[in-house]
Amino acid sequence: MTIPYRPFGRTGVQVSALALGAMNFGGLGNPSHEDGVRIVHRALDAGINIVDTADVYSRGESEVIVGKALAGRRDDVFLATKFHGRMGEDVNRSGNSRRWIHRAVEASLERLGTDHIDLYQVHRPEEDTDFDETLGALTDLVRQGKIRYIGTSTFPASRIVEGQWTAERRGRERVVAEQPPYSVLARGVEAEVLPVAQRYGLAVIPWSPLAGGWLTGRYRAGGAQPHSSRADRQPGRFDLGSAENADKLAAVEALAVLADEAGLTLVELALGFVLAHPAVTAPIIGPRTLAQLEDQLGAAATPPAPGRPRRHRQDRPPGHHPLLPRHRLPPTRPPPPPRPLTRHHPARPAHPLRWAGRACSHGGAEAGRRRGPPHHRSGLTRGLAADRQTRDLSQ
Repeated sequence: MTIPYRPFGRTGVQVSALALGAMNFGGLGNPSHEDGVRIVHRALDAGINIVDTADVYSRGESEVIVGKALAGRRDDVFLATKFHGRMGEDVNRSGNSRRWIHRAVEASLERLGTDHIDLYQVHRPEEDTDFDETLGALTDLVRQGKIRYIGTSTFPASRIVEGQWTAERRGRERVVAEQPPYSVLARGVEAEVLPVAQRYGLAVIPWSPLAGGWLTGRYRAGGAQPHSSRADRQPGRFDLGSAENADKLAAVEALAVLADEAGLTLVELALGFVLAHPAVTAPIIGPRTLAQLEDQLGAAATPPAPGRPRRHRQDRPPGHHPLLPRHRLPPTRPPPPPRPLTRHHPARPAHPLRWAGRACSHGGAEAGRRRGPPHHRSGLTRGLAADRQTRDLSQ
C-alpha cells in the first residue's frame, strides 16, 4: 500500500492524502502515551507525513505525546496544532487575541519539543476579536520563525474571505488552509466553504470524515450500543434509540449496502467520499488504537468509486459529488434582463472661479454659471454645447 501525496494548497509543500489527528491521545481518549507513540510511528512508516493536534486536546497532553513520538523524526513531518480553546481559569487564557496567541504558541512549542510549528491554526472564529488583530500576531510569529503557515478551523466562508482581504490590504501573512467538518453525513461545507477554498487556493484538511464514529461500522440498526469514550462524554449524540439519530442510522445502513456493492468497507467508502472532492487535500483520521489506524490506512489508496478516477474539475455545482448521485437542486432561475445603457452625469461641484456671463440655449446665463467652467465638463457635454452654439449662429 502506497499513500499518495498532494500539494498543500499553493505553498509548494507536499503532504500525504491522509492526515493523522491526535485528538484521541491523552486522558479524553487513550491515556497510554506508549500507544500514542506507536500509532504515530506506524502512521509515519505507512507514509503519512502530516500530524494534527491542538493545545486544548486533553489540556495539552496530546501535544506532549506527539512531541515524544516525533523525537528524532521531526524534520520529516508537517506538524500542525491549534489555539483558541480555554487552557486555564484566567479569563484571558483562551481566544484569538495577540496577548493569548504569543503565550499559547510558546506553551505549544515546549510541549511539542520543537522550535517551530509548520501550520498554526485558529481553532474557531471569535466575533469580538478583530481578525486583523489575530493575523497581525500570527504574521509576527511567521517572521520570527516560530510558525511557518497560518490556518483556520471551522470558519464560515465569509470569515475565510475576510481573512484573505485583510491579509492583502494590511500586509499580513495570508491563511493557507482551512479545517472544516466534512463527511458523507455532514455535507454543508460543499455549498460555500469548499468553493471558496478552491477560489483562494487553500488546502483543506477536513475533520471528522467518519462522522464522529458513525461511519466506522460499529453503529448498525438492530445492534447493541457500542461502548466508547466519546459516547460516554456525549451520550445523546450516540443513543441508538433516540429519534434524532434514526435518520442518521438509516443513512448508515444505506451506505453500508453501497459499500458492499462496491467491494469496500464502510470506512473506506466514507474516507473515499471525502478524498474524492476536488477541494480536499487530506482528511484527518483520529484513531484511538493501532487496529483503528490499520482499518483507515487503506482508504488513501481506495479509488473514489469503481471505474471513476478522481477528477479535478471546477465546474461542478455546489453539492455535487462524484461518489453519490447528484441530489436535487433548485431550478436555475433565468438571468435578469440587461439594464439599459444610459449615460448618467452626476452633478459636479461648483468651481471656485464661477464661470459667469455665458448664456446657453436652454437656461440663460444662470444655467451657464451652474454648469461650471468648460474644462470641468465631460467631452460629450462640451460637444453638445458646441453643436448648440453652431446651430444658434446659423439661424
